[in-house]
Amino acid sequence: MSGNPFDGEDGREVTEPGVFSAAEVGLANRNSGAFLEMLALDITPVGAHYLLTHFDVPLLEVGAHRLVFDGAFDAPFEMSLEEIKAEPQVTMPVTMECAGNGRTGMEPRAFSMPWAYEAVGTAEWTGTPLAPLIARAKPQGGVVDFAFEGADFGYDKGVGHAFGRSLTPEELADLDVLLVYEMNGQPLLPQHGAPLRLIVPGWYGMASVKWLTRVTAMTERYQGFQQVGTYRFRQTAEELGAPVTEIRVKSLMVPPGVPDWITRKRRLSPGLVRLQGRAWSGAGVPVDKVEVRIGEKWHAAKVEKPLGRYAWAGWSLDWDAQPGHYVLACRATDAAGNVQPMEAEWNLSGFANNAPHEVEVFVED
Repeated sequence: MSGNPFDGEDGREVTEPGVFSAAEVGLANRNSGAFLEMLALDITPVGAHYLLTHFDVPLLEVGAHRLVFDGAFDAPFEMSLEEIKAEPQVTMPVTMECAGNGRTGMEPRAFSMPWAYEAVGTAEWTGTPLAPLIARAKPQGGVVDFAFEGADFGYDKGVGHAFGRSLTPEELADLDVLLVYEMNGQPLLPQHGAPLRLIVPGWYGMASVKWLTRVTAMTERYQGFQQVGTYRFRQTAEELGAPVTEIRVKSLMVPPGVPDWITRKRRLSPGLVRLQGRAWSGAGVPVDKVEVRIGEKWHAAKVEKPLGRYAWAGWSLDWDAQPGHYVLACRATDAAGNVQPMEAEWNLSGFANNAPHEVEVFVED
């Protein structure tokens, strides 16, 4: 072993429960999760929205940036950011979650960004629908995929690549995909994809390519590393696996009371406590029900109407807290009948863990 990751060495280690390597800590220092107390808000402040950046953050000049439509189009073209801003404008609240959110709760744990619960946020994204621009470029009859390439370049498992993803014509027709240049009413920050990114509502965050530079129409399926080399549900490294796409139903709780600095366990005074949080599902499917476990019993919470089709819903439950030690939990059910499982289905990369959120609470005497 030379330790040179550019020779194709994986660089990943065997993990131990509860033990994180220097490399994983380094990933956690570069990327950031949301503060769970911000779940009390409909919209996550820009500075509190989660971030996952695979490579370096490209620093792109806004005035010089061009989006290229190329490949199997009959009328390929380029657009400046100002030209994109002149297109019909849409602002859409969208809940985005990293596919690796909850990875630390799967054992054996995948050696990667050690997310617990915090890789989620809801922002108001402003941009223009992508579909009319693709139609303007006139895809040829044999097009089976549209590839989206960002300006960020790096290596994974020895493979050098710009971060890229794709959507089929059928997927594009079903999804309200946006080209986005503002987040919560402000120009995108560099770490959030400035000056231009994709937003694919209802899918895990890897589909929403940042620093977007190119849309390529293809007559064969896109084989980019981030499309086929990862973001797939695999039981072994040898199998192709099923692609990670729509977000699975999930809920989180605002941690009640006050925290211990290190453990984040909570302390409460006895009496009436309002438990609250957020619940969401993928593909625009609404949340029908949220339940909260107190002791051994599940209680139905009140679910609020979300701000939009792709935004999370608030929930709340009043609890008469009596002295004692509790492990509270919440679980959601969506309108399609999907329920959060008590244990997530394991996969090699630790994707899409939607087991219930648990919060350890001590109610003082």
